Amino acid sequence: MNKKKIFNDPIYGLIRFPFDTIYEIIDHPYFQRLRRISQQALSHYVYPGALHTRFQHALGATHLMCRAIETLRSKGVYISDKEYEAVCIAILLHDVGHGPFSHALEHTLADVHHEKISVIIMKKIGEEINRDFSLVLDIFKGSYYRPFLHQLVSGQIDTDRMDYLTRDSFFSGVAEGIIGYDRIITMMNAENDQLVIEEKGIYSIEKFLMARRLMYWQVYLHKTVIAAEIMLISILERARYLTISGIKIPSSDELNYFLSLEGKESNYLHKPVFLSNFVRLDDMDILWMIKRSVDHTDKIFGTLCKNLLDRKLLKVMLKTKESQLIYQKAKKSFMENHDYTSEEAGYFFCEKKEVIYPYDIKAGEINMLMKNGDVQSYSSLYPNLNTSAEERTFLFYSRE
Repeated sequence: MNKKKIFNDPIYGLIRFPFDTIYEIIDHPYFQRLRRISQQALSHYVYPGALHTRFQHALGATHLMCRAIETLRSKGVYISDKEYEAVCIAILLHDVGHGPFSHALEHTLADVHHEKISVIIMKKIGEEINRDFSLVLDIFKGSYYRPFLHQLVSGQIDTDRMDYLTRDSFFSGVAEGIIGYDRIITMMNAENDQLVIEEKGIYSIEKFLMARRLMYWQVYLHKTVIAAEIMLISILERARYLTISGIKIPSSDELNYFLSLEGKESNYLHKPVFLSNFVRLDDMDILWMIKRSVDHTDKIFGTLCKNLLDRKLLKVMLKTKESQLIYQKAKKSFMENHDYTSEEAGYFFCEKKEVIYPYDIKAGEINMLMKNGDVQSYSSLYPNLNTSAEERTFLFYSRE
């Protein structure tokens, strides 16, 4: 009966999945939680339509994975039904460990990478639906003996990136992020269990890399988006300070657990209480706290909450010698006007460096299958390809 269930996706239309296990996972409360985790954190402060969720992204990435596996099978690449099912589950659950507002608050509520939490939740879901997820975890971690399956989940050209670029471009309205995911999937193949793209797809790869770079600088790392996210982080940091100091703030039980959390991840990551609180935590906990705290007796906390809620964001400048002088002068004046210490003013003033790799070799080379049968790395075909980091340093300061 589950195979008759369909989802109406705004990007791909009507989609369905070939395994009952996928529908069991989708119905699980830990996965349903992703409906309450925003895909692009506070990007809607700049792009009003960017209000979609990790739930939508996970379904879309799984749909693209199904299409990729069917394409590879049609080209004679042997993929068993167990491998097919496992790789679909791996991509479906690849973001299940994200906390509220996705990447914006990663390492703020708990100093642990979301993929480590994803592994723990995968194991827990497998136990609760009575399924063996050992193959799923091997593929997700990259320890399975057929690397191309992991490369479809996590690599330079994976179904995760293909969906989030397409989806984020659609909802933000930024056309520069549009990629030819159809053609890239059609050009996929496998050689010696490594993922390759056939030579005819080389220009689609070039467009993909360009679109990803533009989306990062224009959307994900837009200076105003970062300003909003920095204010959100400052709110959580101040909330933690107040909680540890014994000052009450409006907070749910699960959020209060994380605000009181201290120490290294090894001290709490594998404790049942950590997971039980994490899977109940979502964007709503944070937003409720912010909304209820605009008149808090702590001036710093209340001001941050009110300003974020009213979109009175920090000002932003690219770091230069001239802007540093403006920044330092503004901070000194701010401290004098409000009688704040340098540490207290730090909630309203900060410096942040953002880095992207237009061609991310750390995520693995993109291998091209040439017409003569040779496999060559994309970077060797384009010796002048920019593989180094692109950096921008921003200065954020109070509007006052």
